[in-house]
This record gives sequence, structure tokens and C-alpha cells, in this order.
Amino acid sequence: MIRHKTMRQIAFVFTLALLAEAGTVHAQIGNAAALSPEKTAALSRLDALSSEYTQVAMKIWDWAEVGYQEVRSSGLLQDQLKKAGFRVEAGVAGIPTAFIASFGSGKPIIGILGEFDALPGVSQAAVPLRQERPEVKAGHACGHHLFGAGSAAAAIAVKEWLQKSGKSGTIRFYGTPAEEGGGGKVYMVRAGLFYDADAVLHWHPSSENRASATSSLANISAKFRFYGQASHAAAAPERGRSALDAVEAMNYMVNMMREHVQEDTRIHYVITRGGEAPNVVPAFAEVYYYARHPEMKEVKDVLDRIIKAAEGAALGTGTRMEYELINGVYNLMPNDALSRIMHANLQSVGGMEYTEEEKRFAEQIQESFSGKKPLLASAAIIQPYEVTEERNGGSTDVGDISWVVPTAGLGAATWVPGTSAHSWQAVAAGGMSIGSKGMMIASKTLALTAIDLFNDPSICETANVELLKRRGEGFKYQSLMGDRQPPLDYRK
Repeated sequence: MIRHKTMRQIAFVFTLALLAEAGTVHAQIGNAAALSPEKTAALSRLDALSSEYTQVAMKIWDWAEVGYQEVRSSGLLQDQLKKAGFRVEAGVAGIPTAFIASFGSGKPIIGILGEFDALPGVSQAAVPLRQERPEVKAGHACGHHLFGAGSAAAAIAVKEWLQKSGKSGTIRFYGTPAEEGGGGKVYMVRAGLFYDADAVLHWHPSSENRASATSSLANISAKFRFYGQASHAAAAPERGRSALDAVEAMNYMVNMMREHVQEDTRIHYVITRGGEAPNVVPAFAEVYYYARHPEMKEVKDVLDRIIKAAEGAALGTGTRMEYELINGVYNLMPNDALSRIMHANLQSVGGMEYTEEEKRFAEQIQESFSGKKPLLASAAIIQPYEVTEERNGGSTDVGDISWVVPTAGLGAATWVPGTSAHSWQAVAAGGMSIGSKGMMIASKTLALTAIDLFNDPSICETANVELLKRRGEGFKYQSLMGDRQPPLDYRK
């Protein structure tokens, strides 16, 4: 919501002083500069949509459907966009829950991304203490219920603005499933669904408000399956060949490899199957690996070495190994030209103020944190703008999009300050008003940025020149997934 009241501005300035005293990084409050009437009208429309799209988000939060199984969540967003007058193409790129919703015609084509998959194993009620929901085994610990609903609201507001303004161009909503390890966007890029777009906008739930030109880690993942020979572990162990031994041998070798990879490489794994009973030599075992690095080329090399470790483990244990490539995503390509526009709009929208009830909720959430706790007032702050290719610790399939079309994103404070993604605390805040208020901050920022791009398409041209320069001459997009089909059953 735009800040117009002088006393409120004074309160924000005072908050900044407190944050500075507490040693917090200097940041910026919302910019109360006057907006054009058309932008003000768009924000008013989003205020009117807020209740409806909060309900949409909460339904998706409640369903908590994991990657490629988001049938109800995808269907609900499609219905909302159809009702608003969008043309919807469902089941794109060979993915039943992926879709594209479009309105308008001609150039520029501005895309807005929407995600909606949950994470397995993070079931949580919308309460400020650890409390699982027995009816579901997953939770929106990365806030994708807010991502999808907030982006849809922004797309609809822009569609209505296009109608009223008479501007030419196309607003396009991309329904992108299975971001969490399934790489839905990778297959959509590979299918050519982004090549005609002039710019793509996205956002992500966060514990702070930021719209900088930053990057991410490239990531590749695979499941390694070992097949041995079952036998009685006490009466006839010599007849057995343990698939679990192969997994453990592989893990040991990969852990030794950590000393001999680039220091900014990250490798993590989980044993998904290890046998059924201690007195039965396991005939089957499976381990699921991720490898990350700031550069996409390096993750491919790391995966090759992990595969060799798996082959050696199979040879040494007398077992057979198969592996399945599950996901592979590029590092995010920053775009200064687009991100500066988005940052300016985020400043205009401003951060959020907690109600007394929200403060009590947030304080209880913070009691579960260890170490220093950020001030709750930081949710009202817009973090300073920066341009950097320094990678953070996460990965996203938005990275692949950003290498083929200029892309910009923001984070909005949908979580209590200090919250880690993929935590029960993120699920809890995302299921109540703190999450939905942050969602609307993002929705308004996306809408204002899209309006700027329709009003001045030369911004997209500048952004494309920057993209071409950053990725270098001779670049041709090739998915890290090769020609494999989407792993629609990877969460089953």
C-alpha cells in the first residue's frame, strides 16, 4: 500500500534509526512520491482483489500439493484467469499441471511467473509453534501458494489496465509447476514457450523486501539405484550382495571427493531406500543427490564424478547401478535494466506494518529461532538496491528462463524476519495474514513494473542488450536435462 501520511513516514524514519542502532544494514522505506493516475488505479484494483486472491492462496496452502501433482492448485489458478478473460492453454511442455494464460495481442509480450508446488515433509498448521497437520504430509515451506496467487492477481490487474489504456501488447501468465526439484520451467524453456517474450517478471516469498539484480546457484540432481541379491543376513550372508553397501560405498567416495572440488561447490544427498529388515540383505537401495555450483558447466563436471563414484561402488559390491537424472537448472542471470524498474516500484509500494495480532504471532515464531533475531520492524523496510553476480545458497529453475529472455524478480516479506525458507515457521506465516499481506506487496510491484514496460517498450530492448552481453557470444541454450521427459513421478 502506498504511504501518504506524514506521521507514518516519520515513524518509518524512526524505525530506520532503530535498525541502524541495532547494527542492521541501512535500507530504504517506501517512496511516497506521487504515482500516475493509471498506476494508482491499478493499485486500487489490487486492493479490491486482495481478499479474493488471499482465499485462492489459502486454498492452495491447505491442499499442499507437491511437484507435478498440483492438479487442484493449477486448476484453481486457471479458473481464476479464465474468469478474468484470459485465454488458457493447459498441459503445455508435456506437463499436465503446466499452463499459459494470455490476454491481448502483439508486442511487447510481458510474462509473469506463478508457482504452486509444496514441499514434502513440512506439514504445519498456521500457528506460531510446531504443530503438524495430520491430514497432509507436505507444506508450503517456500510460499509457492502465495507466489502463484499473487502473480495471478498482478496479471489480472495488468489485463484490466491494458483494456482501459488501449495499449497494444500481451500480458502472459506462466503456470509453472514443480520448482522444488522437478524443474518444470526447464521443460517449458526447452519447448520454446519463452522465446517470443520481451521480459519475464517473477517474485518469491522471503523474510525481507528486496528487488536487486542478483544471481543463484546452478543445480543438478539424480537418483542412483542399486540392485543386489537378497539373502538371509545370518544364515547365508555369502549369497547376498547388499545394495545398501553400494549406497554407503558411493556416499563414502563422494564425501572424500569434497576435498577435491571447487570450494563453492555444494553436494547433498539423502538415502531414500535402504532395505526393509536388518536380517535381510537389501536387494534394492536408492540415494538421491544434488550438486550445486555458481556455474552450470561445473555442476555437470561434478555430476560426472559422482556417477563414476556410483559405478565404482557397484563394481566393488557386486551390484548393478542405474541412475536417473531428475533436475538440472542454470544459475540466475541478473538484469540491471529490468531490476532497477522493479526496485523503484517496490519503493513506491513500500513494506508492511504488522497489526498487534501479527506482532504477537511473529514474536512467538521468533522464540523458536536460535541466535540473533532481526527486528520485526524490518518487514516495513525496502532493502537497498545492488547489482551482483555473487550467488546465494539456493537454486531455481527461473535461471533457465533468465538465459533466454530478460528476467527480473523480487522478494517480499511474507515470513517473519529471520525465518529460513523450507521451515515450519515459513509454512505457518504463509498460512495467515503476514503471508497474504506480503503477497499483495509483490503483486502490486509486479503490476506496476509490467505497466512501465508496456508504456516504454524500449526498456525491454535495453534489457535484451544487457542479456546478450552477459551471456556472451555464441550462446545457444541447451537444457542440463538433455532430452529426458519431465519426471512427473519424482515425488511419488
